[in-house]
Amino acid sequence: MAYMEIILSEDILGKKTGDVVRVRAGYGRNYLIPLGLAVEATVKNKARVEHDKRVVSARRAKLVKTAEDLKARLEALTLSIPKRTGDGERLFGSVTSKELVTALESQGLKVDRKIFVLDEPIKTTGVHQINCRLTQSVTASLKVWVISEN
Repeated sequence: MAYMEIILSEDILGKKTGDVVRVRAGYGRNYLIPLGLAVEATVKNKARVEHDKRVVSARRAKLVKTAEDLKARLEALTLSIPKRTGDGERLFGSVTSKELVTALESQGLKVDRKIFVLDEPIKTTGVHQINCRLTQSVTASLKVWVISEN
């Protein structure tokens, strides 16, 4: 049987993008390569894939460094959010991620509202710890004081 080496362009066959795998020649030539799922493993293509991996690695390292800096700034902050309250210090409504973003923007930080991980809505006054997922590997803890506006 004839085999050939290919470089995967997408996650397939239980392998990751950029992996060099050995498949049957007909499967690679007639299915994987025409559909754009793989390219032939030539010296030039292997060098291009290695270069792409280095570029992605550098970009990911820069993203993690930026996230670490933002984490340090978030953990140093304490936000105060005034809300209307009713009996027993319960809020009318709840503190939303949009309000958290507005409070952070007033402190000089611009963040996306999707970073906040709220397990349950904040409906009482007091101190709350909010987890912020900045990247897959970097999470921060933000301290928020919810105070009565009344």
